[in-house]
Amino acid sequence: MMQVLPIESGATKECPPSGRLIVLTGPSGVGKGTLMRSLLQRHPELYYSVSVTTRSPRPGEIDGKNYYFISRSKFEQLVAQGEFLEWAEFAGNYYGTPREAVLNQIRSGKLVVLEIELEGARQIRVSFPSALSIFILPPSFDELEKRIRGRAQDSEEAIARRLRCAQEEIKAANEFDIQIVNDDFETALKDIEAALFG
Repeated sequence: MMQVLPIESGATKECPPSGRLIVLTGPSGVGKGTLMRSLLQRHPELYYSVSVTTRSPRPGEIDGKNYYFISRSKFEQLVAQGEFLEWAEFAGNYYGTPREAVLNQIRSGKLVVLEIELEGARQIRVSFPSALSIFILPPSFDELEKRIRGRAQDSEEAIARRLRCAQEEIKAANEFDIQIVNDDFETALKDIEAALFG
């Protein structure tokens, strides 16, 4: 059975049934990025969609590998042109998923993995109801706060903002197909692999 994907209003394209969109989300500091990096190392056949953001690079982040770092005005221009599959503002910065690259990979039969914020994940659930959505949870809120502070990359104000957002995001976990608690890293990674390949 062919799956029909919404490309733009009024247009559809057929997609081979082997291609699929997988959405990984969860609160800031829960370990999404680390889980994603390990998943990609173990499974190079996965296509990871690099998001676009207006936030500044963190130490060690590389443009085009971790994110595409662009200005707010350029991001807003791309939104106006319909270039994003989803986009959202989080902690004062914009984040978005480039549309065409993802759709092309799904059409070619690839498993495409997105690591995105809650608002973007909700948009994907509406436009791609067949996407597999996975929510990563912390073992506890105290542990999440410890992880965010342990990164030592954000100001106290940014940490407080991330923690407020995290409380709201955790409440949304049940909206997703699968919830995985990132208590033991290796176990969480195996749970994701079982969801994707099981």
